[in-house]
Amino acid sequence: MSIEPAIADRAPADGAPSDESTGRFIADLDDRTPAGIAAAVGRLIRSGTLSPGSRLPTVREVARELRVSPVTVNQAWRALAATGAIVARGRAGTFVGEQISATPVGRSQRLHPPSDSAFRVDLARGTPDPELLPDLGAALRALSRDQAGDLAADYLGEAVLPDLAAKVRADWPFRAERLAVLDGALDAVDRLLAVHVRLGDAVAVEDPCFPPFLDLLAVMGARPVPLRLDESGPLPADLARAVTKYAAVAVILQPRAQNPTGASFTAHRVRELSDVLDGSRTMVIEDDHSAGIASAASRSLGTRLPGRTVHIRSYSKSHGADLRLAVAGGPAELLDPVVARRMLGPGWTSRLLQRVLVNMLDDNSAGKAVATARAEYRRRSSALRRALARHGVTVARGDGINLWLPVADENAAMISLAAAGIKAAPGGPFVVGDRPSIDHLRLTIAAVTDADVDWLATELAAATTATPTYRRVRRA
Repeated sequence: MSIEPAIADRAPADGAPSDESTGRFIADLDDRTPAGIAAAVGRLIRSGTLSPGSRLPTVREVARELRVSPVTVNQAWRALAATGAIVARGRAGTFVGEQISATPVGRSQRLHPPSDSAFRVDLARGTPDPELLPDLGAALRALSRDQAGDLAADYLGEAVLPDLAAKVRADWPFRAERLAVLDGALDAVDRLLAVHVRLGDAVAVEDPCFPPFLDLLAVMGARPVPLRLDESGPLPADLARAVTKYAAVAVILQPRAQNPTGASFTAHRVRELSDVLDGSRTMVIEDDHSAGIASAASRSLGTRLPGRTVHIRSYSKSHGADLRLAVAGGPAELLDPVVARRMLGPGWTSRLLQRVLVNMLDDNSAGKAVATARAEYRRRSSALRRALARHGVTVARGDGINLWLPVADENAAMISLAAAGIKAAPGGPFVVGDRPSIDHLRLTIAAVTDADVDWLATELAAATTATPTYRRVRRA
């Protein structure tokens, strides 16, 4: 809903003066885009220069001060209002909110709602098959008493174990100036955004997108700019639009096994996207969440843009979620502030867990287990797609553990599947831009067994054509 009428040019009904400090402060702005204006006002609010309840100047006052269009200021005000930083009160004017909202919009909660229902098959989890993970116990047993004691007692040791750094660098997609170990891929993305993105900034994201990314952007008051996808990843034209029209300060990408579509970068697409970003200052964040279990080659924009790309490789899906380990590699300019800020909190990721991961990466049996899982996920995905094709349902081929199933109506499809004892993830939380012409469900194939494939395909095919039913009301 637009807040333009509430922040129109009329003076407050009570004649109270506006807070002119806002206009004077942001009059020196170099960035007079909507994002730049929103970020400047956001800094005033966070610093306390603008206190809760302060009335903001009218749109025309700010536009006149900055010598920009009132439309530009309105866009900035809408971005601020979406976070709760400012509140429109009709004819009274627009005021600084009591506090900037820190509550996620809840896409992640919509994706995994609590449920007491029993389902025969759960295709909504988005997690790997526990039976295909390597033996964590063997890696723990390999941790010697001396190693454990030395690591546990050391507050001042290296934040990244040298052995792990050497292992990672051996097959990293580009020469990374700095490596950091964090508590999973989402933690790495969160910390990068928190340090480098400000209130009102535009951030380009894939559409459909991993819902927690959108929740993170909502918390910090950043604006997601959607990038449509094909089988090779984001469309270069959409990225060019995000950079030139919206001045995106960052772009979040999933280079392979994109969640939810399974799309993976080609070498040609990497060149196209890099060419778009060449000459810009846009930070590239790559979440390679399915390293190990993805069949596609490891590709990164860092091969062409090493000074602005942070590539994140996590081990949750390949080696175990409770390891909570991800390695981020990229330029010191982007990673050093993250590491420095983290030292004021947890400091570092447990070096004991890092040692466990090193042991698993060195262990031949663990390596074979990961390779077996990769082949098995590919086989299960192919088996379900072939079974669906026999029912006339075509699903785009993707990598990893998810399928993006087109349906006539998301809610009707969910109800149809639930009645059959099948739990699926709704596609709505993944959508960034306008509602697409075709609804989708995300299906995780990790738990699909051979015995269930034909039955699942029959029920899924029926769900794709399910439509809402409405009870007719008899006229009196």
